[in-house]
Amino acid sequence: MTRITRYQGAILRDQHILLIKHTEHASGRSYWLIPGGGREPDETETTCVQREMHEETGLQVQVRALLLDEPGLPGGVYQRHKTYLCEIVGGEARPGYEPEPEAAAAYSITEVGWIDLRPGAVWPAPIADEPITGPLLRRLQAVLGQRAAGQP
Repeated sequence: MTRITRYQGAILRDQHILLIKHTEHASGRSYWLIPGGGREPDETETTCVQREMHEETGLQVQVRALLLDEPGLPGGVYQRHKTYLCEIVGGEARPGYEPEPEAAAAYSITEVGWIDLRPGAVWPAPIADEPITGPLLRRLQAVLGQRAAGQP
């Protein structure tokens, strides 16, 4: 199934970003992502991001800014990825759930982790080598570094 846009949240705390670990039921394969998903028909983009963050991490967030608006990967589930900067306003980070039956049948969210985004940070191989998450984290480092330096 192809969807139009994945709305995802860069939840930051002390220059670390929150990732969630998906574990596939059939194969046991796991991978790390930033939380996110598709928009419901009655939602704004902001409301979607807030809902997805709460479902998948247990956190209540305030959406601060759009950081990235990028095309999806060829052949991927989503045609676009929009990544929003999120500030925690409540809750404790924990593995959440997938409310969509097809997603819940395929995988579970089994872990959360805070990954250092400071320049020069070294990430564990399962994250650094992940073909989606590793490059996304590098792009987020660049964008957040530019924002900190006051550049557009």
